Amino acid sequence: MRRALSLDRLIDDPDTHVIVCCGSGGVGKTTTAAAIAVRAAERGRKTVVLTIDPARRLAQALGLRELGNTPRTVDVDGFTPAGELSAMMLDMRRTFDDMVLAHAGEERAREVLANPFYKTISTSFSGTQEYMAMEKLGQLAAEGTWDLIVVDTPPSRSALDFLDAPQRMSSALDGRMIKLLTGPARAGGWGVRKVVGAGFMLFARAVSAIVGGQLLADASAFVQAFDGMFGGFRERARKTYELLRSGGTAFVVIAAPEPDALREASYFVERLSAESMPLSGLVVNRTHPVLTKLSGPNALAAADKLERSGDAPLAAAVLRLHADRVAVAEREGRLVARFTKAHPTVSVVKVPAMPSDVHDLDGLRRIGERLSGAR
Repeated sequence: MRRALSLDRLIDDPDTHVIVCCGSGGVGKTTTAAAIAVRAAERGRKTVVLTIDPARRLAQALGLRELGNTPRTVDVDGFTPAGELSAMMLDMRRTFDDMVLAHAGEERAREVLANPFYKTISTSFSGTQEYMAMEKLGQLAAEGTWDLIVVDTPPSRSALDFLDAPQRMSSALDGRMIKLLTGPARAGGWGVRKVVGAGFMLFARAVSAIVGGQLLADASAFVQAFDGMFGGFRERARKTYELLRSGGTAFVVIAAPEPDALREASYFVERLSAESMPLSGLVVNRTHPVLTKLSGPNALAAADKLERSGDAPLAAAVLRLHADRVAVAEREGRLVARFTKAHPTVSVVKVPAMPSDVHDLDGLRRIGERLSGAR
């Protein structure tokens, strides 16, 4: 028999140090991550939650005006956690700057940080957000201040982005074009022709015509300044990747009871399995369970009877609403059953929809109770 996902068991396990919440956008991932963090603090863990959500919904729900790139302690109002709770929001540029400062000498770091090409890629390069989320996770783990880190991963339609970010960033910054850009400086002056030949000169003129000579010069200067940092860059990515595969990390996939969201969740589950990542289970958010065993057809039949007699029109309307709710619940049940049939070993917990949006700590606490199976 399939075992239901127990978030409390996961949170209470002292060997659990990282919980990664992943899934496509719009499925309640940020709210789930925050709710897990609040519940973990309430149950005695010294917890920090890292969000990638720029909408500041998490800050508002936690009673903070804003979140920054360093953890801020949350003053929990309304209940006293046995542990501690801190929260932060990823600042890509600041995290990239900190990484440069950590891996380069003072003079080289100044050159990199002042380079116009660096200023562009540090905020808009493909994979930057995902890589910096990984980088920040590595920093938080290395500090050793918290015994539980909850990560809200970037909203992405592809399950590959977060896991692939270190490799993609490393490959891009250490690829063939980068070697061409660094070739002139390494060869020195006219020595370029001896190293890369006329082919590079044609390449450089073609790229210069497309992107502009100044941009090409900035890119070349950036790579030259960045050269020598690649080793530290890759090593940090390797350590964080190992952390994600360790027994102290738990991946929780978040989905909504909709075809696209569950199809994406299935892809996440398969990818995590292929990468030997420790998957704990699936959270299906915003479900619509029924509160009585009365079937939809019976509810409609009773409503028809009341309407024909002219008695209790309000009761008839309620019965029809119940029949609609039954239809929704059955549709969601079929969708989840399709997922569980394809992934019979994945633990699942369903979280009923809240009557209103979650906008404060009390709401996050109620979500945490529903995640734990409590009501």
